[in-house]
Amino acid sequence: MKSAVENLSPTRVKLNVEVPLAELQPSIDAAYKSISQQIQVPGFRKGKVPNALIDQRVGRGYVIETAVNESLNGLYQKAMTENELVPLSRPEVEVNELPGLEKDAEGQLTFAVEVDIRPSIELPDYAGLEVQVDAAEAGDEDVQKALDELRGRFGTLKSVDRPAGDDDFLTIDLTATVDGEEVDSAADLSYQVGSGTMLDGMDEAVKGLSAGEDAIFETTLAGGEHSGETAEVKVVVKAVKERELPEANDDFAQLASEFDTIDELKADLAKQAAEGKITEQGVQARDLVLDKLLDLVEVPVPDSVVDDQVEQHFSQGEHSEGDEHDTEDHRAEVRENTAKAFKNELVLDAVAEKEEVTVEQSELIDYIVQTASQYGMDPNQFAQMLDGAGQVPMIVGEVRRRKALAKVLELAKVTDTNGNEVDLTSFVRPQGEDAAESASSSSSASSASAESAE
Repeated sequence: MKSAVENLSPTRVKLNVEVPLAELQPSIDAAYKSISQQIQVPGFRKGKVPNALIDQRVGRGYVIETAVNESLNGLYQKAMTENELVPLSRPEVEVNELPGLEKDAEGQLTFAVEVDIRPSIELPDYAGLEVQVDAAEAGDEDVQKALDELRGRFGTLKSVDRPAGDDDFLTIDLTATVDGEEVDSAADLSYQVGSGTMLDGMDEAVKGLSAGEDAIFETTLAGGEHSGETAEVKVVVKAVKERELPEANDDFAQLASEFDTIDELKADLAKQAAEGKITEQGVQARDLVLDKLLDLVEVPVPDSVVDDQVEQHFSQGEHSEGDEHDTEDHRAEVRENTAKAFKNELVLDAVAEKEEVTVEQSELIDYIVQTASQYGMDPNQFAQMLDGAGQVPMIVGEVRRRKALAKVLELAKVTDTNGNEVDLTSFVRPQGEDAAESASSSSSASSASAESAE
C-alpha cells in the first residue's frame, strides 16, 4: 500500500491511498465467504457456493464493493499511522478506483481521505520563563482566622433577645407572591445572615429584625415555574441565635486536634497558613506561566473541533438556539474557551513528550480519588464508571499534562511584587518528589473547557 499526504491547511490534509489488488485479496476472499453464507443456490449448501456462481448471482462488483467497505477503515487507519497523523474529525472518504471488477482483471483500489488532524507545533525554550505573583506572607491574622474557623466547628448556638446582625443564625418563614398570588412558601428555615445563600435582598431585609418581627422585600426568583420573575417575599424571623465559640485553651487544643497545648496548635496552624500562601502563589504562577507559554507558541485550531464542541455544549439540556442559555455572546464565549482548551492540551502534550513524562499507577489512583471526592462518589465506583465509558486514557492524558505543566513551572523564575524570589519547590514537588513525578494539587489550566462558560 502506498499513501501520500497533501496539506490543505495546518490542520487539514488530503490522504491519497493506493492499495494493490494482491493486498486487498484477503478481504475479497472473506467477502466471497460471507456472501456464500447469505445466498441459497440449489445443489449447494450455505457457505459452499463457488465464487463463479456468486459472481453470476450478485455480480463481482458487489463482491469487490463489500470487500472494500469491510477493509476501508483498517486501510485508512494504517495510512494515518504510517504518516504519523492523528485525526480530529470524521474522515471524508472518496473511492476513485476499484480493482478487479472483471474476473482475472488487475488494477488497484485508490481512495482519497480529507480529515482534520492534530497540528504539529514547535515548542519555544520554556526554561526560565519569568512571571510575577502577588506578595503573600502568612501573619498573625491568618493564624487567628484559622483558629476561629476551627473554634466555629465546635461552637454552639444560643438564642439571643436582640436584633439580628452579621453572622447571626436565624430561624425564618418565607412566603413568595407574584402579582398578589402566592407561588411558594417554606417554614422553619435556617439562615446565616451575610451568607447570601438564599435570595437576593434577604440580608438587607433581616438585618435589624428581632424574633417575632417580619419584613417584605422584592427579589428575582432563580428557579421553579416562575424563574426569572419578580416576586414579593415576606420573611418572618422566628428566632435569632449567635454562635458561642469555645475558649482557645489547652483543653480546646486536645478536643480539636492531636496537640496537647494551644501553643502547639497555633504553631501548626501557622505552618498550614504559610503552606496555604505558597499554594496561592503556586496556582497564580502556574496560570501565568501557562499563559506566557501559550503566547510564545503558534497553535492552529481546527474549526471542526470547535464547532463540534460548541454544538455538543448547547445540545445538552434540550436548549434551543436563541433561548436564554443559547445566545450569541454565550456561543462566542464557549468557542473561545474551547479553542483555549485545545491549545492548552496540544502545548502541554508536546512538553510532556519532550520531557518524557510518564504517569504512574499511584498518580492515576490519586487523581481518581481526588476527582471522585469532588463529585461525592465512591472512588471504586467512579473508577469503574470511567473504565466502562472508555475514559481512562483521557484521565491519563490529563494527569500527564498536569505533570508537564509542573515541570515548566519548576523551570520558571518566579518573583513577587516586592521583588523577592518565590520558592515553589513544595508546590511543584509535593512530599519531596521530583517535579517530573508530581502534579499540581489544583486542577490543570488545560481543563478550561467550554463548560466554564456557564
